[in-house]
Amino acid sequence: MNILAELKRRFHDVLAENAGDSDLQSLLDMIKQAQDARFGDYQANCAMPLGKQLGKAPRDVAAEILEKVQLDDICSQTDIAGPGFINLTVCPEWLNSQINSAAADNRVGVGFVKDPGTYILDFSSPNVAKPMHVGHIRSTVIGDSLVRTLRFLGHQVIADNHLGDWGTQFGMIIYGYKHFVDQQAYQQHEVKELSRLYRLVNQLIEYWKSKKGLAAQQQAIEARVVDLERLEQVEVTGDEKEDKKHAKALVRARGQLAQARQALELLQSKVTAVDSDQELHDYAQQHPDIARSALLETAQLHAGDATNRQLWEEFLPKCREDIQRVYSRLNVEFDVEYGESFYHEMLPGVVASLQQAGMASESEGAQCVFLEAFETPMIIQKSDGAYLYATTDLATIKYRMKEWDADEILYVVDHRQSEHFQKLFAVANAWNASTVKLHHISFGTVLDENGRPYKTRSGEAVGLEGLLDEAVRKAFEVVSANDDGKPNGPDLDEATRNHIADVVGHGAIKYADLSHNRTSDYVFSYDKMMALEGNTATYMQYCYARVQSIFRKGGVEMADLRRSPQAIVLSHDAERALAMLLLRYSEALENVLDEYRPNQLTNYLFDLAKRFSSFFEQCPVLKAEDEAVKQSRLQLCDLTGRVIAHGLSLLGIGVVDQM
Repeated sequence: MNILAELKRRFHDVLAENAGDSDLQSLLDMIKQAQDARFGDYQANCAMPLGKQLGKAPRDVAAEILEKVQLDDICSQTDIAGPGFINLTVCPEWLNSQINSAAADNRVGVGFVKDPGTYILDFSSPNVAKPMHVGHIRSTVIGDSLVRTLRFLGHQVIADNHLGDWGTQFGMIIYGYKHFVDQQAYQQHEVKELSRLYRLVNQLIEYWKSKKGLAAQQQAIEARVVDLERLEQVEVTGDEKEDKKHAKALVRARGQLAQARQALELLQSKVTAVDSDQELHDYAQQHPDIARSALLETAQLHAGDATNRQLWEEFLPKCREDIQRVYSRLNVEFDVEYGESFYHEMLPGVVASLQQAGMASESEGAQCVFLEAFETPMIIQKSDGAYLYATTDLATIKYRMKEWDADEILYVVDHRQSEHFQKLFAVANAWNASTVKLHHISFGTVLDENGRPYKTRSGEAVGLEGLLDEAVRKAFEVVSANDDGKPNGPDLDEATRNHIADVVGHGAIKYADLSHNRTSDYVFSYDKMMALEGNTATYMQYCYARVQSIFRKGGVEMADLRRSPQAIVLSHDAERALAMLLLRYSEALENVLDEYRPNQLTNYLFDLAKRFSSFFEQCPVLKAEDEAVKQSRLQLCDLTGRVIAHGLSLLGIGVVDQM
């Protein structure tokens, strides 16, 4: 039972009498959980805007609403407070019946949506030419959590991993293989050597790009210095407005100069890194045109060159096996994994279709789609005939619509691609996708403790598998310290500790990401994510283990408890508060999907764990005053554990019985 949804259903017709279609939903949205339990369980604040609309006092409108809405069976108390707030308190009998129904339900009281839709989730989408790194964690775990939640609520979902398996990265690897491969290293670990080749070629490309950019960047700095000196010579006028404007200009100019100098330092560091290494320096001098040559290898691959095609077919399975190992560790699965290569043969048809529709036209030899809302067009085919990511994305949309007729396609991709998706959606909707909703689920950056993108000391992206290994190692330390510190001595053997560490370590990484608002950056910290207190997976898992320990200490067989459940009776305020929150699980899941924010679920689970802790402190379970109360509280404990475990499972996180 979704209590909030039920309340909105009952208010619907009454509010509809006086609200226009455009206003009705906003009025219903004003029915919410109460922020302060002293004023009831729910609040309806719709009388204020209705009163203004109708020219009546809001309190009078509130009274009229309560007179017409049927709430006798669900609410024991309805009050009008302040200027017209309606406070609603759920009646004990109804609450008792609902919590008992939830306890007896395999879905813990969560129903299916009335109008299920078809969703395509495009997430993770790594470049398979190199190992997955920390930058892939957010897309992967956010996308996986949304897939799980949508499916649980009854929607049809296609999880699609749009792999980067055809772009310039493979041209770079092919070039590297032809010129720099260490065959012995390749035979020992193919993917490791291919990754080295990719990094090497990329470093050499960046070397020549940086070397050529040094003079221009130095000139830019000199121009900034001149601008700043000019501004610094301007005297104070005494005009407050003008002086303030000048002060802002000074700050801006100094910031721009600092940024220009930082950019120069970055270019110099890339040049120095190669020039200071004799082998790299020699490679660079031998391959001065490496950027163009790598692009040529890509073009030859796309044109069907036999050698390049053979190398690509040799490399690709090995690369995919490597990333699949990471997905297995994260317990992430996909329904389809169509890479860019799958859509390659469709791209000429995309360009032709856009031309026929009068949307694409030639500009400086390239095929472009010009959009009124954007200064620059979307290029779909370059002057040399090469296609772009945008072309592939359009082909992907067309294919997905034909195959799955989706209601909505969700792209879980970081915020830096926002403009790309804005253009893509505009073109797609004007072209052939007007029947499908296209939604960019953007997210922020993983930062280090200095507020910079989380990278290795060498400046490279942190490998995801190494990140997971370290999390499991630290989790083992936490589990071992906790077990060794028990009053009666440790009770976990090595194998059990390793299992718990695996579940806790992987859960910590996922939860740390999911517990933050996806649009925000967050600071990566092993210590914080492993903490046994606070909003962490470790705390949730510990709460679940605590529930299980109650049953172990009491010698209670879970199967027997569930087979012949005793009625839950809510006689204590802490019991009622816990039951109320347990019944809001479906509301939490609905909140997740409102704006596709998994942190709505982590917030709920954290509140539930805290609420259970308060209940446990105030309400003895095994030492309850009588057997009926004991059985009732055991049922509450069991339901709490089930909801925590289920909520974590929707986040892709497991639980353990002991910690």
